[in-house]
Amino acid sequence: MSKTSQELLSQPDCWRIASTLAGELCGPHRRAGADLLPAHGLRVAMTGCGTSLYMAQAVAAWRELGGYGETDAFAASEMPAGRSYDLVVTISRSGTTTEVVRLIHELKPASRVLAITSALGTPVADAADSAIDLPFADEASVVQTRFATSVCALWRAHFGQNVRTLADEAELALAKPPAAGLDRFSQFVFLGRGAGAALASEAALKFREAALAWSEAYPAMEFRHGPISVIGAHTLVWPLGELDRELAERIAATGATVRPSAGDPMVDLVTVHQAAEALAVEKGLDPDRPRRLTRSVVLA
Repeated sequence: MSKTSQELLSQPDCWRIASTLAGELCGPHRRAGADLLPAHGLRVAMTGCGTSLYMAQAVAAWRELGGYGETDAFAASEMPAGRSYDLVVTISRSGTTTEVVRLIHELKPASRVLAITSALGTPVADAADSAIDLPFADEASVVQTRFATSVCALWRAHFGQNVRTLADEAELALAKPPAAGLDRFSQFVFLGRGAGAALASEAALKFREAALAWSEAYPAMEFRHGPISVIGAHTLVWPLGELDRELAERIAATGATVRPSAGDPMVDLVTVHQAAEALAVEKGLDPDRPRRLTRSVVLA
């Protein structure tokens, strides 16, 4: 079993730990001196790179949808200057991502920065004003799985969502065999709405990274505005979250295969992780050693 497989299968347990941590940070029984996640009404920006960017976008969508306050999300290398936020949250698994470190130094002292990482004592954690450490979700793999979804679990628990139920659903989903026959498709399309659109981008990234597969992601209702023209029997369309019925019918009419959603986009994402790893193995690839990638991007 690959390291990637071991780590992706551990996600439900990591979500349970993240749910407990959210209560310790922000709940009525929070521990003294804890670094708190932002309270109701604060204006927040979320940033990251690669997978962490998509997690930032998903968290921003959940926070806005829950009425917790205005929340923007940017790639760390593309955050516009001159905007005012009560808090900027940076996500970096390794704590060494160059673009994130640079952004923190550009933001301070004008903006307060919270880092979320799996490693304290790193440049990102040290540069930020405060840091939340998720060591239980750290990974040996290049390809992120459990760290990314544990970040989402932490925030969703903070927003009052029942993460433990989601963990149970993910555990049941992962107990089933991964999707079979994926090698007959040459195009994989992931769709979602709200936070699901961000997680769809992450799903497509996983298929590219682990399985070197041609994959795309779109906000679901945008799919009819052009991209639907190039799909057919060679395409697997995989929604993260339920699809609009009319859109699903239009996709099916092209001859493409539509995979049913588990209902929650984060639960769908763990099955994508499992399928991407299985497809990599089917193609004779090593999911632990994806081509041209490293665990962290550190620039000169």
